[in-house]
Amino acid sequence: MIGHNLQKRSYNVNQDTPSMTDNNSVLAVASALETVRQDISTHAQHYGRTAQSIQLLAVSKRKPVSAIREAIDAGQRAFGENYLDEAVEKILSIDDAELQWHFIGAIQSRKTASIAEHFHWAHGVDRLKVAQRLSDQRPASSAPLNICLQVNIDNETGKAGASFADIRQLAADCAVLPGIVLRGLMAIPAPRTELSEQRQAFARLRECLNSLQSEHPGMDTLSMGMSGDLEAAIAEGATIVRVGTAIFGARAD
Repeated sequence: MIGHNLQKRSYNVNQDTPSMTDNNSVLAVASALETVRQDISTHAQHYGRTAQSIQLLAVSKRKPVSAIREAIDAGQRAFGENYLDEAVEKILSIDDAELQWHFIGAIQSRKTASIAEHFHWAHGVDRLKVAQRLSDQRPASSAPLNICLQVNIDNETGKAGASFADIRQLAADCAVLPGIVLRGLMAIPAPRTELSEQRQAFARLRECLNSLQSEHPGMDTLSMGMSGDLEAAIAEGATIVRVGTAIFGARAD
């Protein structure tokens, strides 16, 4: 997942995008959320799981505050953001203590202070330096930041994520940092169309988590799966799934 530098670019979080100007947008978001929730429930039941074991993370990047409020009104409480400056504007604008904000973009060192201050979760930690900065910069008045270690499960060149070979040591190093809590693993596999192939990729992440849990029993989270591979992720044990377009419509970049 690639982050984006917004320092030279202005984004109005209160500006409606074309997909959100319809008078029926509130109903559209609520209906879309219900459809996604039903899909999650159906897949969970099929694979012997409960829908309650899977958290839906509504990916609201490039969407205005008005769209997020529509999702909130429909009962959504967890939101994922990629673009830091935009996300912080939204968090401060909405200012709802019941919401849970997840940073799901790539994390450069220059971003850590703001992520540590404003978010509840960070999903893209793949280096000890980043974890140390998040821990050191987490406000003392806040609970420790939940983190997921990002794994490059297909060994793709140029893609963020630690290798399977490095993940055990990274987990051990992160586990002792006081300002963060090591919660689990995250991955975005290479695109695949066949369900069986999608499952194989996610199974590797599940097996990796299983191998770490004896040393780190608090690691209970698999953040994996989006609209195109939702079923496969749920089949292989995803506890957080990230869905954006199916809820909010196509984003305006």
